[in-house]
Amino acid sequence: MEILYFFESIRNPVLDTLMLLLTKLGEETFFLILAMVIFWCVDKYKGYYMMSVGFIGILASQFMKLWFRIPRPWVKDPEFTVVDGAKTHAGDYSFPSGHTQAAVCTYGSLACSVKERWIQVLCILAAFIVPITRLYLGVHTLLDVSVGAILSLVFVFALRPLFMKDFSKSAPWLMGFMIAAAIGYLCFVHLYPFPADVDAGNLASGMENGYTLLGAICGMVTVYFVDEKWLNFSTKATPWGNILKVTLGFALVLGIKAGLKTPLNMLFGELAGRSIRYFLMVAVAGIVWPLSFRYLATIGKKDKE
Repeated sequence: MEILYFFESIRNPVLDTLMLLLTKLGEETFFLILAMVIFWCVDKYKGYYMMSVGFIGILASQFMKLWFRIPRPWVKDPEFTVVDGAKTHAGDYSFPSGHTQAAVCTYGSLACSVKERWIQVLCILAAFIVPITRLYLGVHTLLDVSVGAILSLVFVFALRPLFMKDFSKSAPWLMGFMIAAAIGYLCFVHLYPFPADVDAGNLASGMENGYTLLGAICGMVTVYFVDEKWLNFSTKATPWGNILKVTLGFALVLGIKAGLKTPLNMLFGELAGRSIRYFLMVAVAGIVWPLSFRYLATIGKKDKE
């Protein structure tokens, strides 16, 4: 707790606002945007790499949270204070840091996927800054962020060789493993005899995340095999085409996320509805939306003519 008390001692309104802003770099929205940009506009296999690292990292992090069940710093030490507004996305167990895991997985895999040095530097900075923000805000300990970062780096470098060669050979094994891991995690949260003092909210959050991941992973697997066998869409486009791909495509995915929540929950229940919704988000992003790419790729050329 010493390092947390140090950060507590240097807090001020300006730094508080800045850290609350920077910590969002480790949230789902940035992962979705970057994964879509890479998948739609740069290289599909690099997109699969980023998504695989991210999904496996989240599964591992969620499992460890429920296995170790370590409370947040302010629970362990009631005298410790947290920056106002920092608890909004800090409702689950503390160890390991989910924001750190997401940031290192996202920006680490992106840094390994590009050759531009300036992008790599920005990715390294983002992956380093997010853990610092978690310490400053008081929502994680040094152990939480350190293990989250190390765990993520293991996945970043362990999966990278699979995507540097002929991915078609390793794809069935990797994707089969990811589906099995997601199902295994759900079996764990449903069947493991958790002690009576387990926090019900944390367990419910872990269960929701498990169904989210199962849907997203099944969506990614479906996209891969459909694209390989039938679609084979191209990522090449003019700058204007890429801008439209990302802006309109991201709006479409967000529309599915928000618009289908209530009807799917009513039809299938909250957990199953959540899984189906995330499956549809990924499937539409990888199969339906790319059907428009042939047209979007020509928009800039027509303007020049």
